Amino acid sequence: MAKATSKATEPKNADTSFDPYKIIKYPLSTEKNIRQIETDNKIVFAINPKANKEDVKKAVEQLYNVKVIKVNVDNSFTGVKKAYVKLSPQNLASDLSADLGLI
Repeated sequence: MAKATSKATEPKNADTSFDPYKIIKYPLSTEKNIRQIETDNKIVFAINPKANKEDVKKAVEQLYNVKVIKVNVDNSFTGVKKAYVKLSPQNLASDLSADLGLI
């Protein structure tokens, strides 16, 4: 019996076009988040539930032209996935939040 030849298949998620608007939903502006903007140079976004840290970093850098140092992701019990994005000292989160209309 002849062995069937295997085709070289691409992964199902191999999407060549990256859309940052599908990753970042909206910025969050709670009291805690505003305090982090002012003290820690962090800004918080609600993100797509399937997004990972690398996707969030790439999307924020493309959308807002800032340098991202670190991304922490939080799955809340309410079903909202949040990304805590720490910006470089050259890019102030307060300036970005002002541009977004948060403060």
